[in-house]
Amino acid sequence: MTGDRKGPSPADLAAGNEEAEAVLRRTWATPSGLLAALSTVDHKIIGRRYIATAFVFMMLGGVLALAMRIQLAFPESRFISADRYNEIFTVHGSNMMFLFAVPVMEAMAVYLVPLMVGTRNIAFPRLNAFSYWIFLAGGLLLWISLALDTAPDVGWFAYVPLSGPQYGPGKRADIWAQMITFTEVSALAVAVEIVVTVFKLRAPGMWLDRIPIFVWSMLVTAFLVIMAMPAIMLASSSLILDRLVGTQFFNPAEGGDVLLWQHLFWFFGHPEVYIIFLPAVGMVSAMISTFTQRPTFGYLPLVLAMIATGVLAFGLWVHHMFVAGLPRVGSSFFTASSMAIAIPAGTQIFCWLATLWDGRPVFKVPMLFIIGFLITFVIGGLTGVMVASVPFDTQVHDTYFVVAHFHYVLIGGSVFPLIGAIYYWFPKMTGRMMSERLGRWAFGLIFIGFHLTFFPMHILGLQGMPRRVYTYPPELPWAGLNLFVSLSSAILAAGFLVFFIDVLRSFRDGPPAGANPWNASTLEWAMPSPPPPYNFRHIPVVESREPLWTPGETLPVATGLRLDRRELIVSSVTSGDPEARESSPADSIWPFLAAIATSIMLIASIFSPWAVIWGAIPVAITLTGWFWPKQTPEDES
Repeated sequence: MTGDRKGPSPADLAAGNEEAEAVLRRTWATPSGLLAALSTVDHKIIGRRYIATAFVFMMLGGVLALAMRIQLAFPESRFISADRYNEIFTVHGSNMMFLFAVPVMEAMAVYLVPLMVGTRNIAFPRLNAFSYWIFLAGGLLLWISLALDTAPDVGWFAYVPLSGPQYGPGKRADIWAQMITFTEVSALAVAVEIVVTVFKLRAPGMWLDRIPIFVWSMLVTAFLVIMAMPAIMLASSSLILDRLVGTQFFNPAEGGDVLLWQHLFWFFGHPEVYIIFLPAVGMVSAMISTFTQRPTFGYLPLVLAMIATGVLAFGLWVHHMFVAGLPRVGSSFFTASSMAIAIPAGTQIFCWLATLWDGRPVFKVPMLFIIGFLITFVIGGLTGVMVASVPFDTQVHDTYFVVAHFHYVLIGGSVFPLIGAIYYWFPKMTGRMMSERLGRWAFGLIFIGFHLTFFPMHILGLQGMPRRVYTYPPELPWAGLNLFVSLSSAILAAGFLVFFIDVLRSFRDGPPAGANPWNASTLEWAMPSPPPPYNFRHIPVVESREPLWTPGETLPVATGLRLDRRELIVSSVTSGDPEARESSPADSIWPFLAAIATSIMLIASIFSPWAVIWGAIPVAITLTGWFWPKQTPEDES
């Protein structure tokens, strides 16, 4: 392989550019038809499916939130029964955390990371396809159970002994635990793909200090997923074993420990906040750089702050357990570590403010959502420092103050940047622009509706209103604020409705976007919109952190890859120098079949442990088909 500013390979020159491009398209394209759609391993198609599916789950979760607000608008309301309310708030929380927030961030990475590092597909593309089908199956399991009135009713945290066999009869808690298995398998698979893609498939010349900040954010996030997710899988698997085969992991009477559940759950649960937040850091950095037309201030401090956030994220989980009766020394340590994470978060915010100060910001819709993010997340961060203090947390624990705090952090820290990112990258994904006018309406309604909905919850919490209650007596002073919150939630919902209408309208009728409508600097904008099946006609050679802002007539390219085979450049971990050519797997139906077999086994195991034994047979068959060695022409050459 060689670097060449004009680019065409010998085969390219021989065949002519148009013919060479046609060969490339045939090599990488997904054929039409249902079987081809189920077999595709194109990261762009799978990424779009992931994103669309996650947003569908978000809409459904939002409907449940509105149902809860209708129930709480008036004291002693009978709109929803207590049992149904327990199901709804459990499914709402589980859905938003496990089926929307984490998957949608990973889905953005599945689509964007290969484009931003300059390769033609993600690492392990068949595993990528498998992860989507498993994610979809887990989501369907949860929502079908709600439709059948058998949904989990133990909260998205599923504390034992409430979710144990003694207090949680039936299969509701088992469904929750298996849904966790589905989604965590999916998340872990994507995390591994991202790590390998970033380390080994980068374009030539993309040194570690030239990696786009969004890619850095997804790399740190992927490591968090790999280290945190096994804890919740271990906890949910132990819960199933307690319920199904009579083990006693969480039964104190038989030597188990209920606090073990909380430790395992929150060892995963608090890093999950940063698994959701760190991708937003990358999105905000990319958008601020583009709309100020200058490199993001403090590249190195931003990257180090993200790494520090990832490390500190594992030192915070016990602040969820301050009222659980832990030793005072432990509480002091976790108070300090919880407050310390404000340092990297503050570093990131000051870097963005410096970029805005030094540039000439253009306030298009994505930038409006960034401003909304900065305001909202700072408020959520301040209340986070408050609840990190043991005396304050003891007073507001399990009140609506905590509900307000984590919605400020999660929606402010992730959903605002995510919606901005959809407006930003929608032209690349679809080739069409979204509406500036509808986008401003959506931002205004979402921003105002959000603060009117969630800020009063701080006051309700300070007044002592507990969370997770389905009604309250009229003599308590909560009715007025609850009615105000419920009415405000309708404004918030209207904002999201405008956003979804804009997405659907723009997908069909939006004006053509062009390759780089924002004059951005990273590699995903170096190709037509939407990208062709092969991503890059020639693999680019990176000479700076902002390759599209580097002076020069054309982007330097590397040559030497075959046009008639799916080939990728494998590069050095540190320098990005090319080391080898590697075949990228072709489309295959086996990941889809393996996902179906795995899903049947996991769902059946809710009812019988023998399902694991018998279900392993079709799983083994499909995996054998998946990994069956095939001699390819590449092997012979």
